[in-house]
Amino acid sequence: MNTTTHTCPQCTLEDNHLQGSHHVCNICGYEWPSANADTPVDDDIIRDANGTPLSDGDTVMIIKDLKIKGGSNSLKVGTKIKNIRLRGGDHAVEAGSYMLKAEFLRKV
Repeated sequence: MNTTTHTCPQCTLEDNHLQGSHHVCNICGYEWPSANADTPVDDDIIRDANGTPLSDGDTVMIIKDLKIKGGSNSLKVGTKIKNIRLRGGDHAVEAGSYMLKAEFLRKV
């Protein structure tokens, strides 16, 4: 049994639990990787709203109405977008002439 206590890097309290390969603070909800995690965290992978990795050419579905900047139209919930391309940055998914955030998409 592990008797080492881990303090939360955000609130500095020791009230936390291990969930998978991450520690989760019971007070503030902050998550951080365990020191003995077997799999390294890869920040370069772009993931959808469910945590599924996305790749070029995937088909995704919009999970929230998205207003188009500079226009009066919007992209509606349930719209399928085929053949996406991944880019870096905040708006990591290129879908035709739109740049979208991956957090509003679900892989189909």
